[in-house]
Amino acid sequence: MISNKVNSQFRTQLKAHFFDLMTTDEQGGWSRFVEGIESIITDSVQAKKTCIYIYNKAEDAFMPISCTWNKNPLEQEILTYQDWLSLCENQTVMGTSVIACEHSNQNDRYLIPLCNHDDNYGYISISHSLEENVVLRDLEIIGEEVSNVYIKMRTYFQSLDDEKRHERLFKVTAKFHSSMNMDDVLAEIIDTLRQLYPVFDYYLLLSHDYSSAHDLPIRELVYDSDGGNKSSAQAYLTGDIQFEESWNDRQSCFYAPLKGKQGVYGVLQVVAPKTVQFVDEDINFITLLANTAGNALENARLYQQSKRLITDLQLINETTHKLNSNLRLSDTISFLSNQILHSFHAEEVGVLLFQDGNVEDFQVLQESSSFFSQAGSERLVQYITTSIGEQRDALFIGDFSVKNPSFYSPYQSIMAIPMIQSESLKGVVIVMHTMPYFFSFETFKLLQSLVHHSTLAFANSMLREELERLVSTDYLTKLYSRKHLDEAVHKHYDQDQDGSFIIVDIDNFKQVNDTYGHQEGDRIIVEVSNLLRQEIGTKGITARWGGEELAIYLPEVDVNEAYKIGEELVRKVRDYTKPRVTISCGVSYWDASSEGEVVDLFRRADRALYEAKESGKDCIKHDQLMDKELYEGREV
Repeated sequence: MISNKVNSQFRTQLKAHFFDLMTTDEQGGWSRFVEGIESIITDSVQAKKTCIYIYNKAEDAFMPISCTWNKNPLEQEILTYQDWLSLCENQTVMGTSVIACEHSNQNDRYLIPLCNHDDNYGYISISHSLEENVVLRDLEIIGEEVSNVYIKMRTYFQSLDDEKRHERLFKVTAKFHSSMNMDDVLAEIIDTLRQLYPVFDYYLLLSHDYSSAHDLPIRELVYDSDGGNKSSAQAYLTGDIQFEESWNDRQSCFYAPLKGKQGVYGVLQVVAPKTVQFVDEDINFITLLANTAGNALENARLYQQSKRLITDLQLINETTHKLNSNLRLSDTISFLSNQILHSFHAEEVGVLLFQDGNVEDFQVLQESSSFFSQAGSERLVQYITTSIGEQRDALFIGDFSVKNPSFYSPYQSIMAIPMIQSESLKGVVIVMHTMPYFFSFETFKLLQSLVHHSTLAFANSMLREELERLVSTDYLTKLYSRKHLDEAVHKHYDQDQDGSFIIVDIDNFKQVNDTYGHQEGDRIIVEVSNLLRQEIGTKGITARWGGEELAIYLPEVDVNEAYKIGEELVRKVRDYTKPRVTISCGVSYWDASSEGEVVDLFRRADRALYEAKESGKDCIKHDQLMDKELYEGREV
């Protein structure tokens, strides 16, 4: 039974308990203080449970404010403001402000209003056993004293919170402006909020191209018309804070844009349990923190962009300088491919050259990565080249499977940059990665610039090699020119130990021209040249020596082997030409002991050819000045 103390003694004891609570260490914060009030009330009237409810304007209802409510919820519904007014009109007890409600489990429920002047801002809910008697005046005293204590201490704790918030804001602002790293700024935002508001959950809504090395609660910001959270999208697009009440029926959210002077860089999502309301002080502080962080993010991003631009310019400058240093085309492609693989962290790089601008007739250069030489690459490469041909513009695909759901590709991130020179489509550079959205738009623009600067170097390398080929190749036969052969033999004289030289002449060629005409004579020279080229292959160098004369140099081939090769050539020309022609050959040889220069090698071969002509043609002769022992037992 509750003792029947006089009201003044009960009030005095209650005030003493509240005073003790108010003078204890406030490190526990406001939540602990509210729990202390509820505990004092419970002990004072020997209640089963006690809970303080405060009006939440956003919910238009009275919401419990202590953390113990989640752990030990009272068995009643939350009252709306209209429900409360109805109770106040109909169910007050014996002229007091106390409201008695029916309750189950052998307990009575009493509601005690909390007022500040005439403003009813909350109530105390007490669950009491029916076996005990409750002094209603004591309950009314509890309401009066709690009303006074609540308002004073809420103001006090708010001032402490404001001081703590501003001190923390000062420190975090100093950190923001001392860091040019976006990860550090975002981590500091989350750390600050978790320290000041541990009951909330936080998420950073950022674009998909942002990657963090920190363990941060980052979610992708979706703001298209087909999906995503409308409130977060509105916060990002308008730059204003947005609210979502009763989110998921269990939580409330508000979204604070991370806003700088030049734009919005993301959205801070704050999630509160249903039992906790967002008060103006918290909203204002979190918004201020988000704006401060937005400015810091902007500065960090501008700083990182400037560093990236410097790095990009250095990459372009280094690549352009290297490509313009008269590299061979194969070296040019290899260098560019390696630069892209290293700088863009790509998995595949392919370089394709179009024949006369025709995207359907392309050559995959061997310097491309392995995927482009595999059998399964044709369909994807065909898709890319067709797109380049139709658009005549660069191709940037973040997620291939989304753009082409019926077309399987092992690579989801694709960039394809056409090589255009003098409005002519020369080829395309293709860069790929298996992960979707691996390449940022900045990376795409950099690759465009890199390929643009490289295209002229490609064209120059191709033109230079074509000119070299024309200079070193005979126009008619497509064999090497006499000048090229002469230079090659001089080079081999300095590098090799020995070698053989064969000079070939088409027999009776004037008669061929007179009989069949000069065009047919040219065709016969080409036919004989092709037979020589097929027979010699990579064993030596085949050239047009002049007119109907051809020449072969065989490095590190002795005279016996050279003689056999010559004999085979004589036979094949005799057997396979139409109309049938024959050839005469002269062979010369040199080694380390040979005297004279390269011209002597040519002169001796020419003398042997003259002997073959004098011997009836359609045969091969060797240089008579060579060591006789090399030819013992051989008919020549």
